[in-house]
Amino acid sequence: MPPISALGWARVATRGLVLSGLVFGGLVVLLLVRLIERPLFGLHRPWTPFITQFVCRNAFRIMGMKFQASGALMKERGAVVANHSSWLDIFALNARKRIYFVSKAEVAKWPGIGWLAKATGTVFINRDPKEARAQKEVFEERLLAGHKLLFFPEGTSTDALRVLPFKPTLFAALFSPALRDVMHVQPVTVMYDAPAGQDQRYYGWWGDMDFGPHLLHVLAAPRQGGVELIYHAPVAVRDFENRKTLATYCETAVRAAHRMQDKTS
Repeated sequence: MPPISALGWARVATRGLVLSGLVFGGLVVLLLVRLIERPLFGLHRPWTPFITQFVCRNAFRIMGMKFQASGALMKERGAVVANHSSWLDIFALNARKRIYFVSKAEVAKWPGIGWLAKATGTVFINRDPKEARAQKEVFEERLLAGHKLLFFPEGTSTDALRVLPFKPTLFAALFSPALRDVMHVQPVTVMYDAPAGQDQRYYGWWGDMDFGPHLLHVLAAPRQGGVELIYHAPVAVRDFENRKTLATYCETAVRAAHRMQDKTS
């Protein structure tokens, strides 16, 4: 990435200050509301997800990024799956729909981001086989409680130009006897349009890229691009033979709507 200009640093300071106030101010409000919400409703969260939505939607306004979404939101109980290109995916997917992310356990320890993830009800998973049973029970409890759990089946983020093969691992939990006949899955395609004149990978965050520098360059942009979400029709888990066929179906739906994938395939 090119060096940030003096004007760019001014935009970083202005946007960064307002964005920080929005995010961490929203976190404080959420935690205070949760003090009332949790004793009354337990696992259910009828109020706090609206705070998360408000913060994420307005984050794009502060950054100057266009945000658009199409397709009906799933009303049935179940999970949401999407391609993964950037840390901005978290803001985009939270902005449209009340969801709870599934994330690797290491994220819980990240400064700032870990606190936000915990506060917003993220489900953390370990790759340790010894914890597989306990994690499966958490999945079932949250899904049966009506939580829409969202995970990224690619297993990593990309350069925003392509969709990687969907791994079937996390789909397996949906095929448990308690879930298979009552759960649905909604695939979502996430796409970014880079600022005019910039590389189409501008918003992509992948490989060994550091979060800090990437965030600064996004905040410094004089003209922003945008993000688009396409929500595909939900499908019933019971209509699929196994986790692999369901993962393949979701990947195909997401890939077919991805404009950048069309240009690079």
